[in-house]
Amino acid sequence: MLPPDTSHRLLSLLDDARVPYRLIPHAPEGRTDLASELRGHPLDQAAKCLVVRVSTGRRSRRYVLAVVPGDRRLDMTRVCELYGGTDAAFAAREVAERLSGCVSGCVVPFTFHPDLELVVDTALLAHDRIYFNAARLDLSLALPVPAYVTLTRPRTAPLTTPPLAGVLGTAAEVHQVPRS
Repeated sequence: MLPPDTSHRLLSLLDDARVPYRLIPHAPEGRTDLASELRGHPLDQAAKCLVVRVSTGRRSRRYVLAVVPGDRRLDMTRVCELYGGTDAAFAAREVAERLSGCVSGCVVPFTFHPDLELVVDTALLAHDRIYFNAARLDLSLALPVPAYVTLTRPRTAPLTTPPLAGVLGTAAEVHQVPRS
């Protein structure tokens, strides 16, 4: 069961910090490319949020919320190396939804769970503002990047492969790191 208040918690955080943001209501959509079209911004300004499981030993693992530009593919090898892991893969949907507090398709680039560490691709931070679903499929946010960085204090690293024409970086396209 997901907490019903992730959207409320996010908006309260932004309001309490007095951060300027813009709400963008739209038709329900969870795909990054289609949501970006509905919101009216370039795909590279979309904050695509992916929950990744990194195996760090025989019986140890950690979960990472990787936030990348919408026009890029997450490079699992980079995530694995960043965390000193032996294997990296998308977390099971149930685990991702529990840790993020969001249903698949509207994960926010914030973490409210102690077992989910935030890491942001450096390319996303080159923009003035980022766009993402507000923990709902029918509502998005536009948020200035400096405010996002101040609020989240994320770990940052290059996490993606360069964008390719026509490549959206869907889960099926992401390279998995084989087990050692």
